[in-house]
Amino acid sequence: GNKVTVVLGAQWGDEGKGKVVDLLATESDGVCFFLLQGGNNAGHTVVVDGKEYDFHLFPSGIINPKAISFIGNGVVIHLPGLFEEAEKNEKKGLKDWEKRLIISDRAHIVFDFHQAVDGLQEVQRQAQEGKNIGTTKKGIGPTYSSKAARTGLRICDLLSDFDEFSSRFKNLAQQYKSMFPTLEIDVEGQLKKLKGYAEKIRPMVRDGVYFMYEALHGSPKKILVEGANAALLDIDFGTYPFVTSSNCTVGGVCTGLGVPPQHVGDVYGVVKAYTTRVGIGAFPTEQINEIGDLLQSRGHEWGVTTGRKRRCGWLDLVILKYAHMINGFTALALTKLDILDVLDEIKIGVAYKLGGKRIPYFPANQEILQKVEVEYETMPGWKTDTTGARKWEDLPPKAQNYIRCVENHVGVPDVFSSLVKWVGVGKSRESMIQLF
Repeated sequence: GNKVTVVLGAQWGDEGKGKVVDLLATESDGVCFFLLQGGNNAGHTVVVDGKEYDFHLFPSGIINPKAISFIGNGVVIHLPGLFEEAEKNEKKGLKDWEKRLIISDRAHIVFDFHQAVDGLQEVQRQAQEGKNIGTTKKGIGPTYSSKAARTGLRICDLLSDFDEFSSRFKNLAQQYKSMFPTLEIDVEGQLKKLKGYAEKIRPMVRDGVYFMYEALHGSPKKILVEGANAALLDIDFGTYPFVTSSNCTVGGVCTGLGVPPQHVGDVYGVVKAYTTRVGIGAFPTEQINEIGDLLQSRGHEWGVTTGRKRRCGWLDLVILKYAHMINGFTALALTKLDILDVLDEIKIGVAYKLGGKRIPYFPANQEILQKVEVEYETMPGWKTDTTGARKWEDLPPKAQNYIRCVENHVGVPDVFSSLVKWVGVGKSRESMIQLF
């Protein structure tokens, strides 16, 4: 059968996954399937023919007229958000998307009240603990809570008996109203809108399990999975509680799409040449100084979804190794190397210390992670513009050393193979250098 190629973030998100997916898609001529697992809070920007598209719920392959895009059961879907996003991108030239989009009938629905509750919970956390999680207020967390509490409603429910759906919707709304007395929900108004959306999406909805089975066992085709978020935002393996509500590591491909493990082929980790993080939480290699400011401004580090400035710091190989242990990357894409072009010296975090001793693991507990000391390796900067580089030989030797240093620490499977397969030195598709 067909193998699935998976592209996953290896840090705290915003590594440039869309670009790697885009690159892999252009290599294939046949029909391509794009799949998405994870929530719709992750924004990704894809530039095609000089036009910038912003996606949240759509897999970035939706631009490709030859491709089918599939939103898996692991994604939670806010229907007004889906159509709003479609409209925005239609204005930029996205055509016929509804003919190319397939939605799993097992995906859970994000309701407007989930979004309202998300905002109220953040306000509550701020009041009680003096800090919030920094969610995108898109209702993701509350929807996954409903899912885990088994009170959630799915696309299949919306499309079957509407009276049954309405009564379950009213019950759920009532539950939230009793928890949050200030919450106002226009139940009848929302149900009316949902009925309209039901008819709009009905042609796109399929049984996701059968759809995936046919894609895996049918004619040969390229199947690409784009994971939302990143390893350190995974509900199990991330820096809990400052994480998303789903599994965005490789296991999410099996559970979020219905793909058996033996169909998972290459797993590509996308890693930025430095580290960024949105919102609060421990960040050992963070640079709250002119280095951090420089990375922030040169790298245009603010969120697609929220417009928040991203916190910036040196590349942290402890995080990358940890992500590699969980995901088993077959290769890495190292993006935004050109952002480091102007630095005199560059540091790479190679180990964590607690009480002066190296620790051989990534601490699960936030308070401990706040206390770790980072051991750095310092390298001279290359002080050369790399944005014109198109092959390995074009990169300055010091930049090549930086890349080799990453490979050596993360652990190359054997002497003859490399781990970094692509190096990104700019925005365009052409600026991804392929090494092997």
